[in-house]
Amino acid sequence: MEVLFYHLTESTLEEALPPLVEKSLDRGWRVAIQTVSEERRDALDARLWTYRDDSFLAHASDREAHPEEQPVLLTTGTGSANGAKIRFLVEGAEPGSMEGYDRAVFMFDGHDTAQVEAARAQWKAMKAAGHTVTYWQQGPDRRWERKG
Repeated sequence: MEVLFYHLTESTLEEALPPLVEKSLDRGWRVAIQTVSEERRDALDARLWTYRDDSFLAHASDREAHPEEQPVLLTTGTGSANGAKIRFLVEGAEPGSMEGYDRAVFMFDGHDTAQVEAARAQWKAMKAAGHTVTYWQQGPDRRWERKG
């Protein structure tokens, strides 16, 4: 499995996540987004409906009916109720089994010490598990640059 670490330095998660989810959907993948709390899940839920004036991302959270039908599912759990092929783990969310995924994306705020430390630990664990791991950081123009 391919594992990517996205180090946010120039934008917020709310700004950076939607375009990455759109690209995943364009590839035909179902998406799971795992948060650390229900409050954070609900905030991202609201954001995905309003992040652009001319667009939104169809999605649901794990508290709603029929999660298996959702192209994008926001969850606090580690399961894959919607059969996602890509899982975004945000702000230090701890993964469960990664079986069945083609890609995992850990996104963390570079200005939050706890998130940086969690990402370091997750990097080591993913590498030790034999996954292909890459590190991406935002440049001053907010574009992603591969660093490792």
